[in-house]
Amino acid sequence: MTSKLDQLKSMTVVVADTGDMEAIRTFRPTDCTTNPTLVLKAAQMEAYESVVSDAITWGKKQAGGREAVAAAVADRLAVAFGTELSKLVPGRVSTEVDADLSFDTQKSVEKARAILAAYAANGVPKERILIKIASTWEGIRAAEILQREGVDCNLTLLFSLAQAVACAKAGVFLISPFVGRILDWYAKAEGKTFTAEEDPGVLSVRQIYAYYKRHGHNTVVMGASFRNIGEIEALAGCDRLTIAPALLEQLAKDTGTMPRKLDPANAAKSGTDAIAVDEASFRWAMNQDAMSTEKLAEGIRGFAKDLGSLRTMILQRMDA
Repeated sequence: MTSKLDQLKSMTVVVADTGDMEAIRTFRPTDCTTNPTLVLKAAQMEAYESVVSDAITWGKKQAGGREAVAAAVADRLAVAFGTELSKLVPGRVSTEVDADLSFDTQKSVEKARAILAAYAANGVPKERILIKIASTWEGIRAAEILQREGVDCNLTLLFSLAQAVACAKAGVFLISPFVGRILDWYAKAEGKTFTAEEDPGVLSVRQIYAYYKRHGHNTVVMGASFRNIGEIEALAGCDRLTIAPALLEQLAKDTGTMPRKLDPANAAKSGTDAIAVDEASFRWAMNQDAMSTEKLAEGIRGFAKDLGSLRTMILQRMDA
């Protein structure tokens, strides 16, 4: 019998939401994506001790303040993991710009260029990399600059149609709407359990997907941050879905039927009318959407915290 994972791969590009190379070897996704949380987790695994040790050894030879060196080692680790991941997938590896740069367009652009230079030094061309940036107004502007330079971007921490439309108008290659985090907010706010068809995160991605198809936007929609396979099944047919190993395993073991739920032609008929998004209207839309505002801020804080934890671990290793 064909597994649900194989059925899903026949209609959607499956991306592994992990830095765990063994999981990628097992599930053979097309692309993979990482973030500071995943890099921190991978850096603590015994299997990748040599990768961490090499980065620490390099760091001890660098001049400059301890904090700056730790930050450089963290960047080197992210690229080192990304380089290894690029050997395991035929497609792209997403690598994230520092979360604490989420409100600085120019520094985000400079960091992205530095990440690409580091990959190039490892023999990985920019065509294999997606630069991940938070979907703030400043982050979207940074992506617009990078896209004009031929650098494809993945706009992450996306929770609203306003963010999605702004990304499309900026020519962003791919967006990552966070399905599970949207569900988390509404489950807490409303105190109820949602079915997959009622799931606010699922409905948000369907709305964005339909809007893009109706208005001819080429930006790829990649649902992310799933809490259960029901959410994944409800988005079968989406351009891409990035899925954690535990859920990939569930899908691989399930031989039930997975019908297609999203189709470009049908979606184009249901998309909403075009909306204009400039800076003022973007900020107002976010201000009026408590969920999107809170989850974006929470996500940035979380990634920044994990990046800080990674740098602290590096400092401790360097001092040992």
